[in-house]
Amino acid sequence: MRVPIRHIAGHLVWSTHGSVWALYRLHPGPDGQGRREESVQGTYVPEAVRDEQLGRITHLVRSLSGTPRLFGLCAQVDPGEVALRMIEGIEPGDPASDEGPHPWVENVEATLDLLGRQEMHRRTLWLAVPLATETAGLRMAASVGSVWAELGPALGVRPVPVARREVNAYREQAARVEAALAGGIAFRAARPAEVVWMLQHAVHRGLPEPLLTEAETSPLYGGRVRDGVLHSPSYADLGQVRLHEGGIDPAADDAEDVKGREGVTRSGRGAWWRMNSGSPLRRRWLQVESEAGTGYQAQLALAECPPSVSQDSADLFAQLELLDFPVDYTVDLSLVPAEKARDQVRRKKNELIDQADQYDARPTGMPSSLTDAARDLGELDARLSRTSVEVEVQSVTVLSVWGPTAAVCDARARALTALLAGADYRAVRPTGLQEALFTLGLPATVRPGAAREFTQHQVSEDWALGGAFTTAEVGDPAGMFLGIDLDCGTTRPVMINVADAPKQDASASMGIVGDLGAGKSVLQKLIAESVWARGGRAICIDRTPVREWASFARTAAAGRCQIIDAAKAEASIDPLRMFHGPQGRHYALSYLTLQLGIGPMSTSGEVLHHAVGQAAASDAPSMHRVLEVLEEMAAREAGRRQDAAATLAGLVRVVAANSLAAMVFDPALPPVRLDASSTSDMIVITTAGLTLPPQAAFDKPEVLQQQPLEALIGRAVLYLIAAIARQTAFEDPGRFTAVVLDELYWLTSSAEGTALVHEILHDGRKHGAGLLAGSHDARELGPDRGLMAYRALARTADRERARRGLEFVGLDPDDPHLLRLVTTGLSPVGQRGREGEFLLTCPRQNTGRVKTVVPRISRITSSITTTPGPTSRPAAGESAEILTREGVR
Repeated sequence: MRVPIRHIAGHLVWSTHGSVWALYRLHPGPDGQGRREESVQGTYVPEAVRDEQLGRITHLVRSLSGTPRLFGLCAQVDPGEVALRMIEGIEPGDPASDEGPHPWVENVEATLDLLGRQEMHRRTLWLAVPLATETAGLRMAASVGSVWAELGPALGVRPVPVARREVNAYREQAARVEAALAGGIAFRAARPAEVVWMLQHAVHRGLPEPLLTEAETSPLYGGRVRDGVLHSPSYADLGQVRLHEGGIDPAADDAEDVKGREGVTRSGRGAWWRMNSGSPLRRRWLQVESEAGTGYQAQLALAECPPSVSQDSADLFAQLELLDFPVDYTVDLSLVPAEKARDQVRRKKNELIDQADQYDARPTGMPSSLTDAARDLGELDARLSRTSVEVEVQSVTVLSVWGPTAAVCDARARALTALLAGADYRAVRPTGLQEALFTLGLPATVRPGAAREFTQHQVSEDWALGGAFTTAEVGDPAGMFLGIDLDCGTTRPVMINVADAPKQDASASMGIVGDLGAGKSVLQKLIAESVWARGGRAICIDRTPVREWASFARTAAAGRCQIIDAAKAEASIDPLRMFHGPQGRHYALSYLTLQLGIGPMSTSGEVLHHAVGQAAASDAPSMHRVLEVLEEMAAREAGRRQDAAATLAGLVRVVAANSLAAMVFDPALPPVRLDASSTSDMIVITTAGLTLPPQAAFDKPEVLQQQPLEALIGRAVLYLIAAIARQTAFEDPGRFTAVVLDELYWLTSSAEGTALVHEILHDGRKHGAGLLAGSHDARELGPDRGLMAYRALARTADRERARRGLEFVGLDPDDPHLLRLVTTGLSPVGQRGREGEFLLTCPRQNTGRVKTVVPRISRITSSITTTPGPTSRPAAGESAEILTREGVR
């Protein structure tokens, strides 16, 4: 194969055909300093955002001129890349420590085992713009360089160098191109190693290919200006490839049973009817043989587009992502200004008039196709006349599929043809043009003359509707492996990193909405487990009678968890024993005024304040000591203070005698540990047994005072639990803490619980904390739910709740397609393997459909689900089967 590259200087490429191209990476992601240059689009976007994106792409197309070329390439993703992103930002353990491997290592290894057999890729977009030669000297230099590139390989000499003035002249032209592109979509100059990767990717389709991740940081392959000329390394080794159109696959064609098969298989020569193989007209693929092996590719050209298509179904290139195999596309563009395009339209109109006159003389009359053509030309003329900046896009689109064998490649090509036919697009696999269309997909090549017959004519806005310049991504760039992207036919990992959100000036809080059994708790547990395993801490308030979070913590975080059971009173949450100084006095006084129902500015409030202060200043501060101080005051004081002290002591004694308040007043219980040691990486506070007053009682003090003692104790204890969660989450901003609140309605039904949610949502980011809240209805997340940067919507059968859920994740609540997806399309009941499907929105405002995957780690799988009764769990090797889609692989 002839390498089309002669020199590379930065993002400028001198081709062997005499042209010079500037290559750019579209949607480049983070720059060299780790800053993200753009917001990432998800699969599902609001209509206003979609219109804005369409406007930007249309502006970009109109800003271009000449014959630019767009490449949409699917870069292979190695499981090791996912593993590196999972450990990004994690501090390594102390090598002198005997605690064993880092707790996150097990999760990374489980992910590697799961993804090891999957076909993974990521869509990358590249724009190549040919630079025009403005002076005779540059044209002459380009012609000489092209001729020398033809003769050089035969003579065994290096390509002719390029003068410094020529390099500078083309850099100035590239700067003007970049100025014209500004304001459209994000881009950056391609690196020399990335340009070479584009060539390597094309010849390694169907084989293990060099990773784009390595090329993004590689300093190789670039030329340098020395002594006034550009010197580039040799690119000859990149052409050590044999291209054979209609090559024979021994496995598919039974070539091993043919006499003289070796010569036939290697050269492709010989009479095909003497072999056990099909006709060359049926072998419509390209056999590419390189040092890495032999791969098979099929090039399909878009031969016909529908004359009109709705905006909702025009996203041709987005639909390619739905296939269960990757598809590359190359779009060779020729942009014609409006005035020139109108002249062409007028000529075609005159030709139609002549044809109509000829058909009038025939008995059959004029065919209806002429009327349709005249109508289309009239509409095109009107749209070209609407604005002088309009352009006509004349495009040649080539779609590439591949496989390790010819049979797989052929089956994928047929599947792609069927998909396009369903959308009224006709794609053909031209025999004899496979190598020519393959060459079109290489950087810095000229368009083959035979490809012009596949030219499609559209105005800029209609062409932009195809979505060739857009990509979709869900999740965060790094973090925990959450699951897979369901909007992609192949396996595309989805990662989120809630702990990193505060460092990116975003909220780390997450709201999860869905029906019973839709997977809310499983998602919360996966995130909470990843938080502590990656070095953070999780505080969980568990209200379930079965104490599911306590069971999960004992297995998933064995030796690193702390269980606080409010009903069993095994540990003390006495604020005077847990907090020292003013904090302890503040929480103790607030708890007692809330529990006893007294005003802080009354006589009883003053006596209580004095008693708390004396108890806190004693050698052994505790809430039990407050009761003793009140009894002492009742014995020695006089008047109203004595009466108030006696009354308060009696009320406190009634509360302390109740078993539900033992964890506050029993001095024999060990206090809860709130230090940052490994023993408290996951703190679970179970509130089973605590009851709260009804929400209506909080609006009427007289009704609240008539509530049962258990309800009043539960309300006050809940305040202390909220104080523990708040204090622990905010005490160390350098260590991320996730406060997990499942079934949030129970907590937000009280003023104390609502205050906790409010404070974490408003102040959590600056303290390195976030809220993980689950609820059955978006309204139950509270009035501040808009501050949650992470949002997930699971199956919601009720249409009104589904609408509120869609509005919560930022989508159109009245879209019938989205409503059908949420009510019936997410985790359908009874369908094995469909559990844990969500619509997920992350801080970058990219919304997509994902499926959570539970890592095959026994300490996690043993207690993460809450399905009652015996359940059949998938075997260790069955997780990979869940990821594999039906169809051709």
